[in-house]
Amino acid sequence: MKKSICLSLLAVLCIVFAPADGYDGLKVGYYSHTCPQAESIINSTVSKALKEDPLLAGVIIRMHFHDCFVRGCDGSVLIDSTPGNKAEKESPANFPSLRGFEVIDEAKRIIESVCPQVVSCADIIAFAARDSAYKAGKISWYVPAGRKDGNISKDEEIINNLPPPSLNFQQLTDLFEQKGLSQQDMVVLSGAHSIGTSHCSSFQDRLYNFNNSGVVDPSLDPQLAKSLKFNCPPTMTSDPTVPLENNTPTKLDNVYYSELLRNRGLLTSDHTLITNSDTRKMVQTYSNYPTLWRRKFAYAMVKMGTIDVLTGSQGEIRNNCRIVNRN
Repeated sequence: MKKSICLSLLAVLCIVFAPADGYDGLKVGYYSHTCPQAESIINSTVSKALKEDPLLAGVIIRMHFHDCFVRGCDGSVLIDSTPGNKAEKESPANFPSLRGFEVIDEAKRIIESVCPQVVSCADIIAFAARDSAYKAGKISWYVPAGRKDGNISKDEEIINNLPPPSLNFQQLTDLFEQKGLSQQDMVVLSGAHSIGTSHCSSFQDRLYNFNNSGVVDPSLDPQLAKSLKFNCPPTMTSDPTVPLENNTPTKLDNVYYSELLRNRGLLTSDHTLITNSDTRKMVQTYSNYPTLWRRKFAYAMVKMGTIDVLTGSQGEIRNNCRIVNRN
């Protein structure tokens, strides 16, 4: 049975305890004997990277999400394209917005120097996402590990697996359910949009041509729309970025939910959470109870990290996270 508990450490640190027998073949402390330095190496690498660029916290959490939703949590998002194959990271859903791959590369390089062919790239992403959440919001959890790396990465598989920012409520619900995640998981995990940025192209239709009407989305706060139009003009030679949540853009917190209730959700897939009575109540609850949301977020991240994992004799331990092993 999965159990969770929230420890009061200045009311900010919530930890999910995973049972010893693990989740779907995964286990907390998986590397305690084979590579006990692994978690500290990853933590140190992430800490160094976030000190130089705090915005990477949201990107690395998103990397874990994007990895798990396509082929399961198998590190496939890290694989580079080859002349005969365009990989996931080259999809418009990932490029150029998904970055930070060099952080995973560096952690892998150090780990390989002390524990060769032991720690999977998929597990490194999972640990790095946890460490990023702690750095950005003092949220942490025990990470069940033991994932193996996949050897397939195809950009065409993105379209049916990753939720685009334009999804409505039912479409978003259906996609999460396909991954074994509930509406509550959907609302809780969407809170990751409290940090990070979005390209203007992801919501530009809401500013200038909502539902092909030629006008701004009437459900978008007028002041926010005015600000966004300043940063995202109707014709752009580039694709600028703006914070997903403007008040605390580098802090993983529940302000995201308060902003949703003010019609200040940036993406259509954000705003849609308050268009259903059940999920709107969840948004209201998480807006009022930050500690509850932190605990739920930690639990949901553990649950997401078990999607279609490869374990045991499945998959491989990649020597280089960008390249499939050549057997």
